Amino acid sequence: MWYIWLIATGIFFIFEIFTSGFLIFWLGIGALLAMLTSFITDDLAIQFIVFVISSAALIPLTKPLVNKYIDSKTVKTNAYSIIEKKGIVTIEINSADATGQIKVNGEIWSAKSENEKIIPVGTEVKVLNIDGVKAVVQELI
Repeated sequence: MWYIWLIATGIFFIFEIFTSGFLIFWLGIGALLAMLTSFITDDLAIQFIVFVISSAALIPLTKPLVNKYIDSKTVKTNAYSIIEKKGIVTIEINSADATGQIKVNGEIWSAKSENEKIIPVGTEVKVLNIDGVKAVVQELI
C-alpha cells in the first residue's frame, strides 16, 4: 500500500507547484507520513488517520510561519511612510489636468487632491493616502 501513498505524495507536491497558498504541500507531507506508517502497519484505516491528523495539524501550525516568510500578496515599499506627513506643493495640483507635485521629506511626489480642488504652489498639504503612484493630499489651513 506504500506505493499509493507515494503516488499521492507526488501528486500533492506537483499540484503545489501550480498553487500559491502553500497548503497542498502539507497534504503531501501527510501522505508521506501515511506512507511511512504503511511500513509499520497494513491497516489502511490507521494510515488514513495518520494522513488526516498530520495534514490537519500541520496546516494551522505552520501557516503563520510560512506567511511570515512568504508574503507574495503585498509588495512592501516605503511609499506608505509619507502618509500623515506634511509637504509643500511644488507644482499646482489640478485634478482636471492630472497635474501636481509635492515635496515631502525631501522627496518629490506626484500628487492629487482628495476633493479634486485646485491647490496652488507653496501651499502646505498633508498626505492622506497613496493611490497608485500618487500621494492623495489635503490642503492645510
